[in-house]
Amino acid sequence: MTKSELIQHIAEQNPHLYHRDVERIVTTIFDEISTALADGNRVELRGFGAFSVKHRDARVGRNPRTGESVEVDSKHIPFFKTGKQLRERLNNGVDS
Repeated sequence: MTKSELIQHIAEQNPHLYHRDVERIVTTIFDEISTALADGNRVELRGFGAFSVKHRDARVGRNPRTGESVEVDSKHIPFFKTGKQLRERLNNGVDS
């Protein structure tokens, strides 16, 4: 599901809301999650999961095409851990 599909789905389920307001809400939520992660914070949505940032140290990698060694810089990567309710829903096949 893309962001625009998510907005459309929420708008269809909430006809009392304007489409532009649903779009603003979804965009704001994603922006706040991104900002929190960029600040090094953890974002937890109970039942859904938790977003956090993990640090990967610099290392020597290998170019798969040439086999040549290359330096890979350290970096921060986003990490998502599913919540218990989401995991159970996926594994038990419960529909919405």
